[in-house]
Amino acid sequence: MAEANVRVRVIRSRRKTAAIQIASPDEIIVRAPLHMPEREIRKLLDQQRTWIDNHLAKAAQREAEKQAQPRFSREEINALADRAMRELPPRVQARAAQIGVRYGRITIRNQKTRWGSCSSKGNLNFNCMLMLCPDEIVDYVIVHELCHRKELNHSPRFWAAVESVLPDYKNRRKWLKDHGPAILARMTG
Repeated sequence: MAEANVRVRVIRSRRKTAAIQIASPDEIIVRAPLHMPEREIRKLLDQQRTWIDNHLAKAAQREAEKQAQPRFSREEINALADRAMRELPPRVQARAAQIGVRYGRITIRNQKTRWGSCSSKGNLNFNCMLMLCPDEIVDYVIVHELCHRKELNHSPRFWAAVESVLPDYKNRRKWLKDHGPAILARMTG
């Protein structure tokens, strides 16, 4: 592995195959079948060394980005929420017309882990921290939540609906995965 101090945690369950997850820059989780021998787990880790090293480096970079950014004050968070309440509803309305869906109330929140959500009643919630993202990422989150008005899940049909509006949604989703944690880390408290 890239670092000698990287902890490997093995979680065994009734699964058929093993999977590797980078939990943090200093922890790897191996999800393994109940009776998979330790030597097979070590062999898997060795075979996936390049992938693991690359993803540990990315995790370390994300962690460094999170630490480098100062946290926002309560007043700054409130200002972002006010801005989001002014800017997001017209964008949601335009995208809803494009997608052909209706929605209920729009609420702006300051959540530590979610960018948006859609209730079964059609109410939409958006994170005020979206105001720190590029416009194309904000559009992705809006489209994502509006497509839940067609499919309230993450099935292939849901992703097809997203792709019909944003053919490059995978790039936008990846940007959010790569850069989003550093933005959310600036949340107060």
